[in-house]
Amino acid sequence: MIELQKDMAPELTLVSKLQNLDQRMAALKQEVAELPKRISQIEKALDQHTRRLEADRAALAANQRDRKKLDSDVQVQQQKVSKLKDQLSEAKTNEQYRAFQSEIAFCDDQVRKCEDKILDLMSASEPLEKNLKTAEENLKIEKQQVEREKKEAQRRTAEDRKQLEQLHAERKRVAAEVTPAVQRAYERIRARLRGAVIVEAVSDTGGVRCSGCQMTLRPQFFQDLRLSGKVMFCETCGRILYYNPPVAVDELAGPQPAAAS
Repeated sequence: MIELQKDMAPELTLVSKLQNLDQRMAALKQEVAELPKRISQIEKALDQHTRRLEADRAALAANQRDRKKLDSDVQVQQQKVSKLKDQLSEAKTNEQYRAFQSEIAFCDDQVRKCEDKILDLMSASEPLEKNLKTAEENLKIEKQQVEREKKEAQRRTAEDRKQLEQLHAERKRVAAEVTPAVQRAYERIRARLRGAVIVEAVSDTGGVRCSGCQMTLRPQFFQDLRLSGKVMFCETCGRILYYNPPVAVDELAGPQPAAAS
């Protein structure tokens, strides 16, 4: 943003104000455009966390269903063992007795396998339950944070739009004071370059150059720029140029006290 100089030509001062207003408006427009994207990003992250939480819930529910089924299988096998033991006492031959014993052993083995699986599922459920509880608490906090950010974004958007309206009105007022030819040139350059329209002519060891395109200015052109007070355009890039003369050290220090006589 250009710092307006006291000795800057009136037309250049107006064009500088116009550019400063345009830059402020562009920044506000960008912020207004970026806020919905920011909200979309945090809502997307929230949605991902919600889906992970649902997956954790589904995993825990599956674990509990498997345990319930295994508990049911254990009961079925235990009921079979009870019936087989009743039949064992009624066996008529050694072959029948051994057959009943074999079936009982098989059922007992199935019960042990089911109980082992139940223990494994119980071990797996402990971290699932802990993680689920933590995730639920974190998600609750995150939802609250998202709502706060959404409200803040809405507040800032409304504030930015209000400020844009004020800046637009101020720009209209300033633009009305700029001569039509200069205003047309300003708008044309701004549309072409998509950046700074009015830039400083700076001097260094290599001469005076345009700070926009970095090309050296002709000595006569620079003399006209320095003395004429007119709106002048860089002969290379077409930007509007202004020049700030260097300030002497004694000027910076201010008036010196009179020497004692």
